Amino acid sequence: MAERVNQDRQALHALLDGSLIGHVGFVTEDGQPFVLPTAIARDGETVLLHGSSGSRWLRLIAQGIPVSLAVTSLDALVVARSAFESSMRYRSAVVFGRCNRLTGDDAVRALDLLTEHLIPGRTGEVRRPQPRELAATMALRLVVEDFTVKSAQNWPDDPPEDVAGPAWAGVLPASTGYTAAYPAPDLAAGVEVPASVRRLLAAPTAPPARQD
Repeated sequence: MAERVNQDRQALHALLDGSLIGHVGFVTEDGQPFVLPTAIARDGETVLLHGSSGSRWLRLIAQGIPVSLAVTSLDALVVARSAFESSMRYRSAVVFGRCNRLTGDDAVRALDLLTEHLIPGRTGEVRRPQPRELAATMALRLVVEDFTVKSAQNWPDDPPEDVAGPAWAGVLPASTGYTAAYPAPDLAAGVEVPASVRRLLAAPTAPPARQD
């Protein structure tokens, strides 16, 4: 639906900033399509990805072949008076571009940004990456060449005959958050839950979908 399309770059940034996982689509040399999930983090006008340096698919997209990146946020279920009219409140984006491999200090910075996006403040609580760990990890930057953002924040749109009927209709807002921190079985005695994890546990859940 054309009315759901938004080409506003700030809307793209907001969606990427609230997303931890993206799905990267590409086609291999033999024509096989692939869609693979990976952690993402926005860095200005680009998107950072990472994975094993031994990954065949990472090595392939690092060559600069065309890729797409899809992200979606489910904000609510729209419960209509019929299954046909039921839907979702959502925000989604498809980004098109090409990736390049980051090395040296650029790769270290990218990995720090990814860590901070997943767990803000964590890089200051753990040791720095070792050379062997950096060698085993590939960091990529996706340069955005084009994108489309779509969103829906609607109420049920039932026909008059269904509105007059007995079925309930409304919106069920979705929320996300962290509810517990389970210590690793081999955690040393006396090690407390770090500040970064406590902040995630204390953070409010995602706000409910707009009700107007």
